[in-house]
Amino acid sequence: MKVMVIGNGAREHTLVWKIKQSPKVKELFAAPGNAGTAGIAQNLDIPATDIEALARAAEDLKIDLTVVGPEAPLAAGIVDVFQKRKLRIFGPTRAAAQIEASKVFSKNLMQKYGIPCARGEIFSSYSEARDYVKSHELPMVVKADGLAAGKGVTVASSRDQALQALSDAMEKKTLGDAGNKVIVEECFTGKEVSLLAFTDGKSVSPMVPACDYKRVFDNDEGPNTGGMGGYSPPGFFDQAMVDEAVRTVLEPAVRAMATEKTPYRGVLYAGLMLTADGIRVLEFNARFGDPETQVMLPRLKTDLVDIMLAVIDGKLGKMNIEWSPDPCVGVVMASAGYPGKYQVGFPITGLDKVDKDIMVFHAGTALKGGVVTNGGRVLTVVANGKTISEARSKIYSNISRIKFEGCHYRKDIAAREVN
Repeated sequence: MKVMVIGNGAREHTLVWKIKQSPKVKELFAAPGNAGTAGIAQNLDIPATDIEALARAAEDLKIDLTVVGPEAPLAAGIVDVFQKRKLRIFGPTRAAAQIEASKVFSKNLMQKYGIPCARGEIFSSYSEARDYVKSHELPMVVKADGLAAGKGVTVASSRDQALQALSDAMEKKTLGDAGNKVIVEECFTGKEVSLLAFTDGKSVSPMVPACDYKRVFDNDEGPNTGGMGGYSPPGFFDQAMVDEAVRTVLEPAVRAMATEKTPYRGVLYAGLMLTADGIRVLEFNARFGDPETQVMLPRLKTDLVDIMLAVIDGKLGKMNIEWSPDPCVGVVMASAGYPGKYQVGFPITGLDKVDKDIMVFHAGTALKGGVVTNGGRVLTVVANGKTISEARSKIYSNISRIKFEGCHYRKDIAAREVN
């Protein structure tokens, strides 16, 4: 088979790495890819959002399977375009991807079908939202409706903070059209976990759970990022909890989407919180997570291509998907200034100095003579171990061998599982 992976982050490098392990795969392409994918696939200089050019490339190269990494092309309808052209593609349609692309759609779906989530109100009028915020109990969460690259959610501990988030989204339009509508909802406290599942629209097969770290600095300090690392599995989320989340969240969501005539096929990602009242949904995403993918796919024993084909063909129920019991930990190396302004183009050294069982998945990298930085999150350094502690110690004894100017990373990824 010829397979094309769309995207250029560490998630996509991990997908390419895993897909390459399939004996079914003869040629592998990444569009646009990065310096990491260039070593194991052929990079195509096509942006992930140029759907027409990607479809043409799939036809010209006779691609047998296309795998979509990021949310933007899914929300823009890449799956619909490929399906019309009789091209096999893994991911939800534009209508189904609304579960991530529109928080209003997602909230309405959960409330209609009794999927456990935060109580909240939806607003398209700034003045009505402002009046509601003035009387809402603190803390509260303000969410922009549309895709905002992880910047659309504000957990407000003061009224001023909530009003600022509203003004930014609805008046100043700092998030563009994503802020045309907002949701104001109650704020949960508890432990967060990511539970992803493969689904063909009927069957649901959960992956191993994972936790990510959103804040840029140790001890969960500093601004939110796209994720500074993660680990799998979290000790506080056992198999009984996975089963409960599948029963109360993932299966009802897939059934609800089918009932609404928007059947969901691909990866459904549930961001969950364990509250005093039980499991609650924070958000749904319509694709593999980043950095969760980097710590989940190294634990997958079943051929990923077989799973994806079963999803596309509606045969997931016939598959037995196996996972390694060995935990996995990943730490993101980021550019100076990230998640704010940062510079790119710095040489990366030491990639050849890490131990053989360390996986380094590239995100913001490019080839310019050698490997150079080309983004905010630059690399995810990943290791398996018999225990979380073993995986952590492997990473932190290797990560300092990799160097680039201004590099920073968290030193406490998965530490709570060891202490």
